[in-house]
Amino acid sequence: MLLSTGGVVALAGVGGLTPLSQALAQEKAKSEAKALPAYASWKHADSLIVHSANTIETKRSAFGSGLITPLDRLFVRNNVAPPSEKIVADPDAWVVSIKGVKQPKDLTVADLKRLGLVAVPMVLQCSGNGRAYFPEKPSGTKWTVGAAGCVVFSGVPIKAVLEATGGMEPGAKYMTGTGGEEIPQGLDPNTVMVERSIPVEAIDDAILAWEINGEPIPLAHGGPLRLVVPGYTGVNNVKYIKQLAFGKEQSAASIQQNSYRMTPLGEKTNVNQESVWEMPVKSFVTSPTGEPGEEIKAGMVQIQGLAFGGMSAAKEVEVSVDGGKTWKKAAFVGPDLGKYAWRQFVVGMDLKPGKYEIASRATSQAGTVQPEERAANSHGYLNNSWRDHMLAVTVI
Repeated sequence: MLLSTGGVVALAGVGGLTPLSQALAQEKAKSEAKALPAYASWKHADSLIVHSANTIETKRSAFGSGLITPLDRLFVRNNVAPPSEKIVADPDAWVVSIKGVKQPKDLTVADLKRLGLVAVPMVLQCSGNGRAYFPEKPSGTKWTVGAAGCVVFSGVPIKAVLEATGGMEPGAKYMTGTGGEEIPQGLDPNTVMVERSIPVEAIDDAILAWEINGEPIPLAHGGPLRLVVPGYTGVNNVKYIKQLAFGKEQSAASIQQNSYRMTPLGEKTNVNQESVWEMPVKSFVTSPTGEPGEEIKAGMVQIQGLAFGGMSAAKEVEVSVDGGKTWKKAAFVGPDLGKYAWRQFVVGMDLKPGKYEIASRATSQAGTVQPEERAANSHGYLNNSWRDHMLAVTVI
């Protein structure tokens, strides 16, 4: 079972490749020529687009017809180079420090396993997924749809950890996770370390996870221990977590203060701007893929895709084949894995030979409808525009 993205998407100009789709095709060709880095060498290369050693995208064609994304096809995003593989040799020995609680403790993964166990099916998505469609060409990896996957993390609830450590200190507003990446000597840790703060309200479903899809979390995905916050973008799910703290202030690290903020176009990032935390409702089509050269025969076509609601479940999905002029309700297929997981959808359309623009539009249980336009911002974050993700296809 799997799901993901990463194909070439044309937004308009159905008579041929648009400038955007041409640029994406060129970027994809360059990416596919790159080799997988050593820490991810076990992945299925033909299902992936290697943008860099720290950014690897799932191809749209590799998502398939299931719900759970296989690890060998799951995207990879690291803000800095990962630690040594040695840290996953003995996962149970990894230590995380719990601070900002009444009884601060250092707990090994083995200790955590005695406190409880839950499994959380959820969408894991990079904050910049869909950045390739921003006309302003913001800096950063030009992700299309493949910086996302649906996985099952297993671990101990944060609430159980708090119970074992006497609870938060009074007045705590944020939960802060600190990653275990190595900091080069001589550098101010705040400039490079991955340390993210999120509102304490997020602890309700958050966990410290040591397994993903039923196996120990590999280094590429944050093993031996990862902070998992369902509904929040990938960067907030801190890898190789070595400290979990509760306090009144957000982290002083640059990645918290100066990065991952919804910065208006033309402005500099500052702490007064909205932090990139919760994911919005989103959907995209996975079949047809919109890849150049893909042949779609006239007749009944099964249009498939994936939809998720962000902080609540996906309630329904509509599909359009005329660029959003008219919509037809799609059906969900497969099991419902909970409000944080995505749903597979399908709708049959009888298509005659010609040019089509295929779009999908999801609505969440909270009543939020996937918008036509993206939220403009200078870093290319949180793109859930159905028009941006629309596919131009030719039926023969």
